[in-house]
Amino acid sequence: MSERFINPFTDFGFKKLFGEESNKELLIDFLNELLQDKQHITEITYLKNEQMPNSPLDRRAIFDLYCQNDRGEKFIVELQKVKQEYFKDRSIYYATFPIQEQAVTGSDWNFKLEAVYTISIMDFVFNRYQEGNNKFKHHIQLIDTETQEVFYDKLTFIYLEMPKFNKTADELETRFDKWMYLLKNLSRFHEVPPALQERIFKKLFDAAEIVKLNPQDQQAYRESLKHVWDFNNVVNTAVKENSVEIALNLKAQGVDSATIAKATGLSAEEIEAL
Repeated sequence: MSERFINPFTDFGFKKLFGEESNKELLIDFLNELLQDKQHITEITYLKNEQMPNSPLDRRAIFDLYCQNDRGEKFIVELQKVKQEYFKDRSIYYATFPIQEQAVTGSDWNFKLEAVYTISIMDFVFNRYQEGNNKFKHHIQLIDTETQEVFYDKLTFIYLEMPKFNKTADELETRFDKWMYLLKNLSRFHEVPPALQERIFKKLFDAAEIVKLNPQDQQAYRESLKHVWDFNNVVNTAVKENSVEIALNLKAQGVDSATIAKATGLSAEEIEAL
């Protein structure tokens, strides 16, 4: 491996940086920057990430990270590599587990719930064909559709479309920008950039340095990285085959090469060779 720092978009890398007790300061800082309009988080506790259903016939849920802050608010934090057909449905379903587990046995419970946050760091976009929309952060809550006022503020879904974040180091304006820039580019860095010289980021770089991992962790990281490579190869092959099929159909209809190239991402040479 020629990289100096681990790739956070691997299962090992994400959990190493944000899921270990020694690094929970990193997760706290990230959440505070993500949820600036909420109360400041001073402490979190990692919870069991495998959630069992009420019935043996129902499906379980396994979160990447599951934790709660010192006020009892729950946080599901997940890294999503692959776009699923019902991805939004999945995130709603997962949010039901920390809601249901708050139920108190007995007749005196008044149904008061603590807030639940589902945070998805996505290595894809909701709709890759949607043009002109560079909004990468989506903050979702239940609202009144007529007044646009928040109806219920204790259930929040935050989706981060990482491919849409394209700021350079010179364009970083906020601390949250820096977090996004770091996550997207960590494995490409060979030194700590001047824009990320703050203590919290230096701690992350120190935890992410591959040569500092013990032999078992280095092996686990290699296996996790290989899984990402294999997955990317499968996806790229599928996308290529789909683009070729679309190009063939458009070409058969007499559509010009420039339009086909824009619609499929294929080069003019590739289209002419079909």
